[in-house]
Amino acid sequence: MGTSSKAVAALALNRFGLGPRLGSIAAIASDPRGALLAELDQPQAGALAASQLPASAAAFRAVADANAERRAREIVMARAQEAKRAAEPAMSEASAPGGDEAVAKMAAEAVPNPARQIYLNEAKARIDAALASEIGFAERLVWFWSNHFCISADKIQSMSGAYEREAVRPHILGRFQDLLQAVESHPAMLFYLDNTMSIGPNSVAGINRTRGLNENLAREILELHTLGVRTVYTQDDVIRFANVLTGWTFLPAGDNPEHGGEFSFNRRLHEPGAQTILGKVYPEGGIEQGRAVLKDLATHPATAKHIASKLVRYFVADEPPPALVERLSGTFQDTSGDLKQVTKALVTSDEAWSLPPSKLRRPSEWVTAMVRAAGTSADPRRFTAGQATLGEPLWRPPSPKGYADDVASWIDGMGQRLDIANTYAERVAGQVDPRFVMHTVLESTLSTETTDAVTRADSRQQALALLFMSPEIQRR
Repeated sequence: MGTSSKAVAALALNRFGLGPRLGSIAAIASDPRGALLAELDQPQAGALAASQLPASAAAFRAVADANAERRAREIVMARAQEAKRAAEPAMSEASAPGGDEAVAKMAAEAVPNPARQIYLNEAKARIDAALASEIGFAERLVWFWSNHFCISADKIQSMSGAYEREAVRPHILGRFQDLLQAVESHPAMLFYLDNTMSIGPNSVAGINRTRGLNENLAREILELHTLGVRTVYTQDDVIRFANVLTGWTFLPAGDNPEHGGEFSFNRRLHEPGAQTILGKVYPEGGIEQGRAVLKDLATHPATAKHIASKLVRYFVADEPPPALVERLSGTFQDTSGDLKQVTKALVTSDEAWSLPPSKLRRPSEWVTAMVRAAGTSADPRRFTAGQATLGEPLWRPPSPKGYADDVASWIDGMGQRLDIANTYAERVAGQVDPRFVMHTVLESTLSTETTDAVTRADSRQQALALLFMSPEIQRR
């Protein structure tokens, strides 16, 4: 690891940002650490200019409206076909085997599902922000917190991008308590973790419907979002917290054409009475009972350590240095979860600058770094398809744990990365000079081995592929 000002700037861009792009190394070389801190102090850091994108509730309603119209068309078409069959004894094409499928296909073509296009528009806004950022530190924080509080587009595609914009981005440098309240009350999270189906057994709805509790949201808040797995809570705490969260739901689109998809506290679903969680009694208070529990979880020492460990693992090393984790945990507790101060403590730590770049970039980070270095744009369809091929489809984690963040989880995908690097290199070889990328974009911060390998390549395509597969692009 080099110690020149350019080498330290490259480390800052790789470890904390999204990789160098043209001019970025020179822009921060005089004070890389100060440049990172300055980005944290920028107004609206992490915000996304997306006035053309719908709010999550509006996107949800658009999909629900399209689905309802499609079903109506299917019924109308089916009735017309039935009338035609009754009037014409001879079998028509539509009444032949497969006629119902043909009707459904015609209805789908007449009223397509807008969810996929909403998803792609959200992906494009996110990709464009990553490619345009000077350093990308705030974007990396967004990606970290979005993965920590993950949902899945496989379950609720229409809201996946808006959830990140609405619940995560505004709070990445605020209080953890505010971030926690925002994500746990967002309709996308409530739907993803099945809280919309959770009914207090002794609530009005629970007695009338004989339906019961769903523990998913309560369990994941305790295990993954705050305290950490197998820490200070018990199964009884999970059940009691699940009772507290009953009634946290959102308005259905069918009954609420103007407000469907918006958060709602439904008292008829809420389990009445006080609940004891982690030894503290929370009196009945409707929605405020849940908010009070979240507030205490947000400032719990176990939460501080869990968050500190994940931040250090994400930015610095697969095996987080214990002393650094303790310092960040202390800052978290001393500032009541001020995430800007915790992040600044990370940036100003010696470990963040002295440890070698041993972290393997996750697929999304690697593809972004590759495109930034080459200086090209990105098509959202191709970009998201590439991420999916590499095992990290955008907003589609395999479980509520989110995507893993260690070398062992991604090293087996290097063969697929080589295929992607070759394909991308072939596509851009006519417009991207590997020597320009090495000496001007990366400002000759590559190792001698990488420089020699790229220089000896038989073609531009091969040189670019070697560059994209180099440790300097793969590691951070």
